[in-house]
Amino acid sequence: MIDKTYDAAVREARIYASWEDSGAFGHARPGREAAEPFTIVIPPPNVTGSLHMGHALNNTLQDILVRFERMRGRDVLWQPGMDHAGIATQMVVERQLDGEGMSRHEMGRDAFIQRVWTWKSHSGGTIINQLKRLGASCDWSRERFTMDAGLSQAVLKTFITLYHQGLIYKDKRLVNWDPKLLTAISDLEVQQVETNGHLWHFRYPVEGRDGTFITVATTRPETMLGDTAVAVHPDDERYTHLVGKMAVLPLVGRRIPIVADDYADPEQGSGAVKITPAHDFNDFEVGRRHDLEMINIFDERAALNDAVPEAYRGLDRFEARKRVVADLEALGLVEKIDEHVHTVPYGDRGGVVIEPWLTEQWYVDAATLSKPAIEAVERGDTVFVPKAWEKTYFDWMRNIQPWCISRQLWWGHQIPAWYGPDGEVFVAEDEVEAAAMARKHYGDDRPLERDPDVLDTWFSSALWPFSTLGWPDETPELARHYKTDVLITGFDIIFFWVARMMMMGLHMMKDEDGKPEVPFHTVYIHALVRDETGQKMSKSKGNIIDPLELIDEYGADSLRFTLAAMAAQGRDIKLARSRVEGYRNFVTKLWNAARFCEMNACVRTADFDARSLELPVNRWIVGEAEKASKTVTEALEAYRFNDAAGGAYRFVWHVFCDWYLELIKPVLTGDDQAEIDETRATAAWILDRILALLHPFMPYVTEELWGLTGEAGPARETLLIEASWPVLDGLVDSTADADINWLIEAIMAVRSVRSEMNIPPSAELTLALVDPSEGVRQRLNTYEALFRRLARLSSITIADGVPEGAIQVLVGETVGALPVADVIDIAVERARLDKEIQKLAKEIEGIDKKLSNDQFLAKAPDHVVEQQHERKADAAARRDKLEAALGRLPVG
Repeated sequence: MIDKTYDAAVREARIYASWEDSGAFGHARPGREAAEPFTIVIPPPNVTGSLHMGHALNNTLQDILVRFERMRGRDVLWQPGMDHAGIATQMVVERQLDGEGMSRHEMGRDAFIQRVWTWKSHSGGTIINQLKRLGASCDWSRERFTMDAGLSQAVLKTFITLYHQGLIYKDKRLVNWDPKLLTAISDLEVQQVETNGHLWHFRYPVEGRDGTFITVATTRPETMLGDTAVAVHPDDERYTHLVGKMAVLPLVGRRIPIVADDYADPEQGSGAVKITPAHDFNDFEVGRRHDLEMINIFDERAALNDAVPEAYRGLDRFEARKRVVADLEALGLVEKIDEHVHTVPYGDRGGVVIEPWLTEQWYVDAATLSKPAIEAVERGDTVFVPKAWEKTYFDWMRNIQPWCISRQLWWGHQIPAWYGPDGEVFVAEDEVEAAAMARKHYGDDRPLERDPDVLDTWFSSALWPFSTLGWPDETPELARHYKTDVLITGFDIIFFWVARMMMMGLHMMKDEDGKPEVPFHTVYIHALVRDETGQKMSKSKGNIIDPLELIDEYGADSLRFTLAAMAAQGRDIKLARSRVEGYRNFVTKLWNAARFCEMNACVRTADFDARSLELPVNRWIVGEAEKASKTVTEALEAYRFNDAAGGAYRFVWHVFCDWYLELIKPVLTGDDQAEIDETRATAAWILDRILALLHPFMPYVTEELWGLTGEAGPARETLLIEASWPVLDGLVDSTADADINWLIEAIMAVRSVRSEMNIPPSAELTLALVDPSEGVRQRLNTYEALFRRLARLSSITIADGVPEGAIQVLVGETVGALPVADVIDIAVERARLDKEIQKLAKEIEGIDKKLSNDQFLAKAPDHVVEQQHERKADAAARRDKLEAALGRLPVG
């Protein structure tokens, strides 16, 4: 028996356990060995992570597809796993050690790594249980970890292969250096923070020209000690005579050339820029073009080193900044100092300013690997949804730089390279092989030292689609499930992850014909989840919405359906708790509909035939179910999650609950047993299809109702998670469709007038149809009782014309007349409507003034301007509706 209320908190854990116990999440289920595979690899969350709203959206969309395809009979594998998260995990364990008065250096590398594994076994992976609360139906028996033995072997093989192909190499280039964590970090780990600073303008003397200076501007005065050139634009006539001359670097005395380079912008500042190749990414490229000296003036902790004059050695970079400015002022070489707002790069983990630092690191030749990855998307082997993201992909890939893959950490995949006494490099699977290579090279045994660095976490993540399936071993899962089907991810990691998976997959994997094979045929890029005003969620703004809190309060189904319903392609989600609460009401609506069916003995029958129904209302609803099924199916196939959710919602709430259940009440309380039996069986059959259609979006409540409604009638063969997806065809009956839709439209027309005119709900009206057609007369004969009951009409008559004092309303193509003088005061109602219209007109006028105010538009954030446009549109729609109602009022 179905309880009066659905308590998600009590039921969800039990339902999830029943899915796991049944083995429904597993691939290669009995009976599906020959089924077409469907594979998704989960974007691996960090082992240190906990569920945030981005995870909730991403995994909800994945789970919707997985459950949809599972119900369509495909052999589904949703491959789960976690990322070892090098820096983040190492920091967690180092903080623990710090609390114990220890450091990793005191502990030693091997002991520290063992300590990390111990932490992982006890505390890591919290997010996996949180994903289960969301309802994620991954094949957890296949859970992988980027540091497990199999994936480590994949990393090793890939590194060695690329190294011997010349695609991995060592080079001295600029990196993002974290002077607190003492490691290179990726661009994704750098946060650009807007900062109120200064722009210092320095005068550099031109050699051999007394009294001649060239002025440069900088936000980082301390780096001038490493300058090796001044650049001006080739077309800047102010400096043409100085190109090729030398400037003298103040405080240092070094002669530096004045070079012509397009990097210099004549419109910015003086048009001349100082070039510090070892400490600025743009300057590094200028330095390479002009073969400039690259002078590294910082040590690993961003203190000044021995490459600078003695007075500055050992100073912290910010102390050195003050000293440099003071010394230049004393020499009269500071032309001016401007207040200046600019962005400063901070490490998202260490929390200190990142230093562009010249150091030797390991690199991947990304330019070579990117070419096949670009061509694969150009050919359509992999497509992006929305397609607009392909431009972002191409822009990044066509301007790709060497990929720095080494990190100065202990936690991660240690680089498989050993160095001989003379620095010769031996890349091998293990120390034994490296020693054998060294012996062959030197002619005898030599001591070897392993590279202490580990690989960038993104290196192992780039192998995820095939390493998780068992590669480099030739496993059955790899043969069956690679390439995978669709990758669902956020736009912020198109370059860091998607592009690198494309590069590695195409290089390492081949299809049956030996041709390079992409890792997935589709990349679906979802948008951001923002707060209800459109602001990005952040701790500093205090607007973070915790998905677990929403699940606790409203249930996982409500959150999932909200995210799906708002996941329009290319449009960010503005999430408000009220939306989740609204879809919790939808869960309640479904629950109450199922209770209504149970209380009215609507039980499934084994011999039900949707094509042999007699009652028009039943023929109509099975046709509507077919339409809804096709709408949801086509939308999911096209990754239009919001359209799929919207189609299911409209069918369940507005068609089944609002109309069908109301229309069949007289049948169920009537005395025609054949009609009652048919209607009960139809309602039960429709409810089953509803549960199936909603299951990918709202798995918990639908599974619960599937079990409860299965207690009567034929026994259920499976849990809903493994039931068949509704594939309906040939059920639309055009006659029943036209009749019932006419009835619904007629009822809604009368109800609309009642609402607009403030007619009391208890007041029964009379309706006169003016000269209706024969078809309308026949429909009226059939459905008059239902029409009167649901529109609260005392009678329906036929008239030759519109009676005096009546409101006109269109009923289908027929004019209807509702005399209202006896139930409302026409003059009072006219005054009320007129007052409301004037009020809305003033509101629209006020919004227009704001939107035409240049100062407002310049200062207001985008989301505030957007809100004003939305307010105006809402007000205009309400005004138009009231004006239409005013126009319908009888004169006099």
